[in-house]
Amino acid sequence: MMKRPLSVGVQLPEVERVVTWPEIRDIAMTAQDVGFDSLWVGDHLLYRTDGETKGPWEAWSVLAALAAVTRTVSLGPLVGATAFHNPAMFAKKAATVNEISDGRLVLGIGAGWNKDEFDAYGFPFDRRASRFEEAFTIIRTLLTDGAIDFEGEFYVLRDCELVPPARPGIPLMVGSEGPRVLRATLPHVARWNGWHAWYDNSLEGAEKLLAKIDAACVDAGRDPSTLHRSLAVFVGAPGGHPGMRQGSPDRKSSLPIAGGPDAIAAHLMSLAGLGVSEVQLVVDPITSASVEWLAGVLAILDTA
Repeated sequence: MMKRPLSVGVQLPEVERVVTWPEIRDIAMTAQDVGFDSLWVGDHLLYRTDGETKGPWEAWSVLAALAAVTRTVSLGPLVGATAFHNPAMFAKKAATVNEISDGRLVLGIGAGWNKDEFDAYGFPFDRRASRFEEAFTIIRTLLTDGAIDFEGEFYVLRDCELVPPARPGIPLMVGSEGPRVLRATLPHVARWNGWHAWYDNSLEGAEKLLAKIDAACVDAGRDPSTLHRSLAVFVGAPGGHPGMRQGSPDRKSSLPIAGGPDAIAAHLMSLAGLGVSEVQLVVDPITSASVEWLAGVLAILDTA
């Protein structure tokens, strides 16, 4: 079997419907069994759309549970919002989940964007980029050095130590297209991620977005070729909703990649040709049956 042209993960259910832990576990185990490379969990608190409120389970609790029941897949938040956590506690949670998973955590990180959940849960929404810059410095320093003494505008830590220390080498992945967040993170992170609606879930949009990230790398003094790039890809599976557009409040939406495993695999191989190293499939519907069906896509990629 040849190496896949890119790594393939799947995002677990968020707010498509209410999904209890046994089903989340079953979908995760199915994904592991059929050969997916990674599992991803959205770090959100609630969405309010058209008068309806929906919310997922708390992301880090789910990641800890997944870390305990899986064995081979990598795991991560897509992506973890620094605004929802004291940054030192964010690092503590990441180090703990990485330990439970035996070193399989990929630490996706971002500033957050959905004002409704900030307001509902009492987190400040103003100056998010400035708050993120301080939080990112604290998180990466604690994970790499194990200690920090920090005094900023938003956070003050006195002789903070991460004990037990984090295992070395947790990959940091920024999920953002914002200039300030990219400027703060690109000198330090191993990976970058783009959400499907940012590029209209299309090859043309992906090419433009990746060019934007190339330029941001150059501006940050980094060789673009050293950055591992991943994209969330919205795909349709049997039983989905034809013509469904997926998005979030105050964000763009996009249509799924339709067709059978051949069409989806061809699309993913085209993304690999653009320099994408990894994809996270966002599936309609997200069920164990859909994940089993997507094994056909993996089989095609494995022989590409």
